[in-house]
Amino acid sequence: MHATQSWIKWAVVAALAAPQITAWAQTPVLDLKQVYQAALEQDSSIRASRAAADAGRERLPQAKAALLPQISASAGRSNNNLDTTAPNILGNLSTTNDQYFSDNKSVQLRQPIVNMQRWLQFEQAKSLVAEAEATLDRDLQNLVVRVAGAYFENLMANEQLELVLAQKRTYTSLVDAAQKGLAAGSGTRTDIDDAQSRLDMSLAQELEARQNQDLTRRQLQLLVNQPVPALAKLNVSSLKLEGPQPASLDAWTSKAEQNSPEIKALQARLEAARREVSKSQAGHLPTLDAVAQWSNSGSENITRINSRYENKTLGVQLNIPIFSGGYVNSTIRQAVAEQTRAEESLEALRRDLGVRVHKEFRGVSEGVMRVRALEQAVRSAEQMMKSTQMSLKAGSRTQLDVLNAQQQMTLAQRDLAQARYVFLLSKLRLASLAGDDALTSVNEVNAFFFPVSATLSGAQK
Repeated sequence: MHATQSWIKWAVVAALAAPQITAWAQTPVLDLKQVYQAALEQDSSIRASRAAADAGRERLPQAKAALLPQISASAGRSNNNLDTTAPNILGNLSTTNDQYFSDNKSVQLRQPIVNMQRWLQFEQAKSLVAEAEATLDRDLQNLVVRVAGAYFENLMANEQLELVLAQKRTYTSLVDAAQKGLAAGSGTRTDIDDAQSRLDMSLAQELEARQNQDLTRRQLQLLVNQPVPALAKLNVSSLKLEGPQPASLDAWTSKAEQNSPEIKALQARLEAARREVSKSQAGHLPTLDAVAQWSNSGSENITRINSRYENKTLGVQLNIPIFSGGYVNSTIRQAVAEQTRAEESLEALRRDLGVRVHKEFRGVSEGVMRVRALEQAVRSAEQMMKSTQMSLKAGSRTQLDVLNAQQQMTLAQRDLAQARYVFLLSKLRLASLAGDDALTSVNEVNAFFFPVSATLSGAQK
């Protein structure tokens, strides 16, 4: 039932993503949801994970087949050349030769009646399928974080380039102003050299920013396996700076332990390991099969070469293991060790998950305060820039003061943009660790970006 629901779930997602992918080439601007839907279909890691889940699901019908009747048939025909040496009536040895054909046909049906190993293998297969499903869910949750991370990194690279270009324009203007001031006798050579050095540095920063922009764009293209056009930008006015809901770390930790796909995968693996121990112990138990067989043969008995035989049997077969060289005991010890490893891996994951939830919980809650603090810092830096420029005109500040104010404002704007993306990424990571629905999380964050229609209208204007 779970496999069927999972198949239906992702079939619906694929159906929703298909129109997006079809219109990809016609859409010059994409938002986070569209990129995520494309990655669902195109990302190689997700495709591999789906294939692994499909392979894992086949364990259940394979294990079930071992409990069902096994029917086999065989047929053969042979050309026999028989030499028989025996004493004749006079006591002398004589040899006779017979050449004849023999044939045989048989059909056998075997139905396990009591076979604990096969039954436990069937129960173990359910846990292995559950592990495969949980692993797929984990990879799908990770895809949200990977797509959002690549999306935000590209937007951040774009904003960084815009800040560098704005800084470059300012430094160019200051170099020109310093040169004119020197020519007019009100400036110094030092003002020109200082402004020029910062302009040269901004040129180097521009090259680095363009390289980073190209790298982040290519990383995003790897996820969707096709060229990526412009991306929808963050709508700062719609960004809701809210802490985690509920605002309790213990509640989020408990939710993660209950719903995390990583936890579910290891829990299923532990259950499979326990079944393996029981299955190995069942190697000491007898098995009972019902057997029905029909056979028809001709000339198979050399004493009656031209005879035909038809045999029909119906009965039960009991197999009792007595000694196998210690093989069963060895498999039991191996299975117990694997169970211990699974238990410790699960406990280690629980502890690590608690640390990661704590980190992302603080990333969201403290991210709100950091963004607000940096917003105030940007406002203060902008005001300081204006005041410094006015003081320069009044003669109470130097051009160096203006350059320092410009640099401080640019750094504050960069830190603010980065803090906003870190805040959003922490929200997605926290939701992913808690096992929230991936598409719902994407839709929630995607609402903070400019709609594609609005972005297109702005670009046309």
